[in-house]
Parts: sequence; structure tokens; C-alpha cells
Amino acid sequence: MLKIISLETPANFSFKYTVGSHGWSDLPPFVLDEETGHLSYVFTDGKSGNSVSARISDGGGKLDIEIPQADFDRDKLIADVRHIFRLDDDLNDFYTAIANSNGLAWVANANAGRLLRSATVFEDLVKTLCTTNCSWALTRKMTLNLVEKIGLPAADGKKAFPTPEALGKVSEDFFRSEIRAGYRSPFFVELAESVAGSRLDPESWLRSELPTAELKKEIKSIKGIGDYAAENLLKLLGRYDGLALDSWLRGQFYKKHNREKVCADKKIEKHYRKFGVWQGLAMWCDMTEKWFDEKV
Repeated sequence: MLKIISLETPANFSFKYTVGSHGWSDLPPFVLDEETGHLSYVFTDGKSGNSVSARISDGGGKLDIEIPQADFDRDKLIADVRHIFRLDDDLNDFYTAIANSNGLAWVANANAGRLLRSATVFEDLVKTLCTTNCSWALTRKMTLNLVEKIGLPAADGKKAFPTPEALGKVSEDFFRSEIRAGYRSPFFVELAESVAGSRLDPESWLRSELPTAELKKEIKSIKGIGDYAAENLLKLLGRYDGLALDSWLRGQFYKKHNREKVCADKKIEKHYRKFGVWQGLAMWCDMTEKWFDEKV
């Protein structure tokens, strides 16, 4: 039997702009229904540890969470949904920081700026590693393989993202041949074993009181994680000090602000420096403006 939970959203929340904020909605176990706008995701239940498939839709001032079973950890599910959609993020200071920037006026008007994330930092960390030095098509293929070949299925057959324990049981050869992870394969093995063995706790980064520079250094201690990957993950932790520059962001900046001419990173950094601790989010919104069909 289906059960629907309604969750109130902040006044400055946009379902459309959060779901479309970056590519995560295109990576399993997320599934975006382009026709209806519904976003599906497979959660891990807090009571049983089983996978639970849910469909989330915009209810106008609330999120409607449709779940196909009655016996589940309601509190954990709600906490996970709040986390994924960044419902507790306060963006008022961000909107103030960009208020006098003509090119970013649309962001506050559209209630944009929340970056969709996964239910766990571990999942976001693995997905971020899947984005390094490759095309988006390969990123999606690796993520799909991880979910389909290692994830735990829910009652409807859809699978959750694999746990650290599940990934830790997989060999490096399996990552190479089945996941198609290439050079990342030993990194995945070491990361999963470290988290499963409680030597590394990515979830603690959400509560960390370390200055961003020190937290970035800690994240970069993980093999395969460089400046781009660390700063990209930091955005999902709510820290936007870094720009997370990669070839795509650089290319978009050249087109929009430098007459399509290549320039040094220092020029890009100078352009967004005025936004202070929000500069990474300001640049991301600036570079993705054209993703949306209309500006509010």
C-alpha cells in the first residue's frame, strides 16, 4: 500500500531549480521523470537496513513523498529528504551577497542556489570521484554499474547506492572489469575499506568545525581526490569558498566573460572574489543560468 508523507518547504525553495541544479539527478539511484517532474530515489531504511524506493514531487509549498510500504523508519526518511533537498540551508546571506550583481539577479528571483545531494556524504564522495578526468557519459556509466551490480534492491526491484561495507567486499579487478572504473579502482577499494572499518567518517564532515582550508586538506588526503573534487564535495557540504574549477567551468567562463578567449585561473578567481565565502556557488549559478528554459 502506498503511503504519502508531506514535508513543508522553506518560502525560498524551488523544487525545479534544486533538482536541476547540477547533474546529480541524472545519476542513479536518482531517476528524474522528465514528463511529470517527479524525482525518485532509493533510500536505506533505518529500521531494517533494507532499500526503500520513494518518489518525491513538488506539492506547492511542500514535498510529497510517496513510499510503497507502511513499515519504515519515518524519521530517518524525512531527515534524508531534508538533507537531499537542502531544506535546512539558509541562503539569505547568499542572496544578499549577489543582490547587486545584475548577472545573478535571477538566482534569488527563482529561489535557486540549493545544490541537490545524495543521502550520504559517502555516496557524494564516490560519485565525485566518478566525475574526475572523464566524460559525463562515463561518470553515469560507472555510477549505474555501482548501483546495478552492487546495490541492494528494494521491493520494486530498484536498487540503492551500495554501502561502504558492500563496496569493501568488491575486488579491484571487479571495479576494473565490471564497474569500468579504470585507474580509480584501487581508490574505491581503499576508500570503501577505510569507511567500513571506521578509519574514515565522511558523514562527520557535515558537522566539522575545521576551517574550510583544513577540511579541504583532509578530503584531499583520500587517494584520487584533488582540488577540483575536494571543492566540488565541499559545495555539497555547504562550503562554497572554492570554485571547483574544471575544464567545463573554465570553458563556460571563457565564453561568457572573456570573449571566448582562454585566460589564467587567477582572472576567474578575481571575477568571483567579491562574493567571499559564497564565490563557488555564485560561479556555479552564473555558469548554469542557461540550463533553465525561463528566468523568473
